[in-house]
Amino acid sequence: MAFDNLSNRLQMALRRVTGRGRLEEKDIDEMLKEVRISLLEADVNFKVVREFLNKVKEQAYGEKILKGLNPGQQVVKIVREELKNVLGDETSEITFNANKPTIIMTVGLQGAGKTTAVAKMALFYRKKANKKPFLIAADIYRPAAIDQLVTLGKQINVPVFEMGIKEKPENIVKNGLKEAQNQGADLIIIDTAGRLHIDEALMEELQNVQKLANPDETLLTVDAMIGQDAVNVAKSFNDQLKLTGCILTKMDGDTRGGAALSIKHITGIPIKLMSTGEKLDALEIFHPDRLADRILGMGDVLSLIDTVTENVDEDEMMSMTEKLMSGKYNYNDLLKQFKMIKRMGSISKLLGFLPGMKQIKQAASQIDSDKAFSNMEEIIKSMTEEERKNPQLINTSATRRERIAKGSGHSVMEVNRLREALDTQIKTMKKMQGMSQTDMQKMASNFQNGNLGGNFQPKKGKGKGKGNFRF
Repeated sequence: MAFDNLSNRLQMALRRVTGRGRLEEKDIDEMLKEVRISLLEADVNFKVVREFLNKVKEQAYGEKILKGLNPGQQVVKIVREELKNVLGDETSEITFNANKPTIIMTVGLQGAGKTTAVAKMALFYRKKANKKPFLIAADIYRPAAIDQLVTLGKQINVPVFEMGIKEKPENIVKNGLKEAQNQGADLIIIDTAGRLHIDEALMEELQNVQKLANPDETLLTVDAMIGQDAVNVAKSFNDQLKLTGCILTKMDGDTRGGAALSIKHITGIPIKLMSTGEKLDALEIFHPDRLADRILGMGDVLSLIDTVTENVDEDEMMSMTEKLMSGKYNYNDLLKQFKMIKRMGSISKLLGFLPGMKQIKQAASQIDSDKAFSNMEEIIKSMTEEERKNPQLINTSATRRERIAKGSGHSVMEVNRLREALDTQIKTMKKMQGMSQTDMQKMASNFQNGNLGGNFQPKKGKGKGKGNFRF
């Protein structure tokens, strides 16, 4: 995640004031000094940093804080609220038109990930809002952009309208809107041309398309990796087109993330969506409060719940839980579980939603979870149907394990690890059945504080992404 470095630095700074029964002004000054350095290193606009620190300082210096109970916790609360305000205070979502198809026009500089973001939006709102999307390829200056959008459209089974590179964008959009209406689409997304830099010709063309399409949303695609330049880009586009929001891309990259902490505060343009990975389902609604919690290491359980709800069938999950509780869980069920988890994203992403999971998340990020799941799927598919249904057949037969290992192209050791994974899940569920409410609350408290009572780290492997989880 783009904020990992900032998150680490801010959490270290806040440790100066947490867990202490009494605070003095010098303690807060030292903490704010480190916060200032953290924000500037993250490429946050200096005006935003100055205003942020002044507001925190003004509230934290109050007598009620310095002489009150748990002053450190109150200071952390102040920092969280101000961080949320900087990010945008309230969630700003896409506005859908109730009476006619919703039209979204995307704009941005070349290389910001605009075309991919268009496909991600189509997939996201088809799943989330049950929309029937339709894409219009109006970038005639980069032939690869049309081909890319057509290819992405096929991958997600969404129609793409294109007329090649010889027609004017206005004509393409005009005909595309008619075709979208004929096909009964209720969400139309226009992919416009980008440039390496902002120029008059680009803006005039975009203004003509905007006037013709009369979009409900005009969204600027911003590359999170360009740092403070994102503010200047947003201001330039907004002056000419009156933007309704931004899509922040490449938030999964090794970037400082200052753009997200600057755009809304400086320009007033809300960030509505953020791209968190290369896969087409890696798009999220931008929730300022949830992101503030993630940055401060408080987790984001609401986003985790959203992710699970969108990707996991409730009846299937209940059936799986009942099987686990009864001890009848088998390799077919484990295979279904792998597929569920893969739909939700990487392991490190899911752990990032949970509080106190920093070290585990870092360990998980070193592991190629897609590859690990694929390996386990290959092993399970090398079993006979009877072996999948009855794990005991494999547990009691070394010959079967050797045959499965050879058939899947993996080692007997990996087959045994898979056996252990299945046994561990069944034993854990049985153990939880016998726990009292007090025990459950204690376990939840430990989990909240990141104390899992075990050694969770990747086993040593040959190179990045080849480890396995060890408890």
